[in-house]
Amino acid sequence: MEWYESGGLLLGCVVAGMALGFPVAFTFMITNVIGIFVFSGGWPVLPQIADNATNLITSFTLSPIPMFILMGSLFFHTGLAIRVFDALDKMLGKIPGRLCYLTVIGGSLFSTLTGSTMANTAMLGSLLVPEMTRRGYSRKMSMGPILGTGGLAMIIPPSSLGVLLASIAQVDVGRLLIAGLLPGILLAILYALMITFLLWKNPESAPSYEVEPSTWREKVYQLCVNILPMGLVVFMVIGFIVLGWATPSESASFGVVGVVILALARRVLTWDAFRTSLQGTIRVAGMVFFILMNSTVFSQLLSMSGASRGLVSWATGFEVAPLLILTCMFLVLIMLGMFMDQVSMMLITVPIFYPLAISLGYDPIWFSLIVLMSLEMSATTPPFGLLLFIMLGMVKGTTLGEVAMAAAPYLFCDFILICLLVIAPGVALYLPSLMGT
Repeated sequence: MEWYESGGLLLGCVVAGMALGFPVAFTFMITNVIGIFVFSGGWPVLPQIADNATNLITSFTLSPIPMFILMGSLFFHTGLAIRVFDALDKMLGKIPGRLCYLTVIGGSLFSTLTGSTMANTAMLGSLLVPEMTRRGYSRKMSMGPILGTGGLAMIIPPSSLGVLLASIAQVDVGRLLIAGLLPGILLAILYALMITFLLWKNPESAPSYEVEPSTWREKVYQLCVNILPMGLVVFMVIGFIVLGWATPSESASFGVVGVVILALARRVLTWDAFRTSLQGTIRVAGMVFFILMNSTVFSQLLSMSGASRGLVSWATGFEVAPLLILTCMFLVLIMLGMFMDQVSMMLITVPIFYPLAISLGYDPIWFSLIVLMSLEMSATTPPFGLLLFIMLGMVKGTTLGEVAMAAAPYLFCDFILICLLVIAPGVALYLPSLMGT
């Protein structure tokens, strides 16, 4: 069987399963069973395939995933997130479009404590959309910053999707997490500049209103009591990795301990909050590990069938610039994002794209960040971007077109950052280079 026939069979089974509405993990599991009997001899090979798959999901390098999920859940369910947003609100004072800037600042901070784009978007939407609506903000100005900032959790460490991508692609987890820090900060700055431009163009979209003034003493109190302690948790997660004091697994555990200590100090760590956070963590992490196990088998089948090797040989056989191939991979990810979720996209594309990217001489950490940025953009790309539907459910009476138009300026900011990463790869690779060997 030719490489394109074997690859077409495997990918066709995945697409057919998803079109029939099967869950992602079961779609890959069924495809794997078919592939095992077609390409690797059937029953005698099953034990070896299962052993290889379970070796990955029992790896200690995957432990940051449940820890990051638990950290974000505790941060949300204990009410610490609300305290941070209230403190930031008082710090900003009376500036035009203050709730939009609050979205970017607070969402960027929350991104470092959740690692989940959906959790980030849902929390920002539930907290700020009602207040923006009450203050007379246009729908475009209330939804757009939330959709843009919600996706920051995909690249700002700790990113759960980043850990999953690193595990599937077999790149260094710590380096990939740290690589997203500077681009994430730059993206937040681009969002703030875009808000400033939109407000300059249409000041009525975010009307000013009277705000109860805060004294310098109150601002210092809010900074010291509610914001700086969160900064300490962020340092325990990110700083420990950069300084080489802890591995990603250890820093994730430190982050959970930091949130627990803060919740205890503020007397908000209740049994219900802890139980809800733990149950949510088990459900999400269990799903992620089951998907990861099946994706491992899928990658092995692509390799055994010759599909991966054949595609790389075919693609590199053309006399075209590597940048053109990179652009094609980016467009494929954007198009896939119109119809499927980010995890499914990774499972399909990573086994194909990474060997190709490495053969073209691209740094795997840099390329991983390009992939994450593409996934972030696809999450707000119509018609089926997941974040669009989250926002659609929160803002009653709006349409998918209105939500997509609100997200468009921030998608442009994402594209600017990707161009910057292509022109200056050091933006992504500088911090990982400080980590040594």
